[in-house]
Amino acid sequence: MESHDVKDTNVMADINVTPLVDVMLVLLIIFMIVTPTIMAGFQHELPQGVNLKPREEDENRTTLGIDRNGNYYLNKRPIRKEDALALLKQEFDRHPDDRVLFVKADRGLKYGLLMEAMEIAKESGARMIAAVSEQTPGTEPPEQVAAQPDPRM
Repeated sequence: MESHDVKDTNVMADINVTPLVDVMLVLLIIFMIVTPTIMAGFQHELPQGVNLKPREEDENRTTLGIDRNGNYYLNKRPIRKEDALALLKQEFDRHPDDRVLFVKADRGLKYGLLMEAMEIAKESGARMIAAVSEQTPGTEPPEQVAAQPDPRM
């Protein structure tokens, strides 16, 4: 038997990166679409008011959000309406000295749904419920109004 030494082959030793690039582009597109929806969380349009006292956002305060469809969010995390009472009680147990609940409800929410949320908040032990709204565009908060000179003088 003769043994043949094969020295000339047509085998390529390079890695084909085209499928890798295709997969990476698909993953990039998926993350570009999914990330904003994950980061968005609670979508709402707050009611507007005049002469509102400005207040900084505080991550430690308890906030109940209700979107236009009546979905509940506790501190920007979606929750079921049925779980709201128990979760609010847990939240207030974490900081019993501060039982203030800030409610951010969409301006298109029906009044009855807002009243249901207020009742749940009351049952959970909230001592004070504050409705959050936005300053009407073109108006100024009270501090800015007071700082300006009176035009009649």
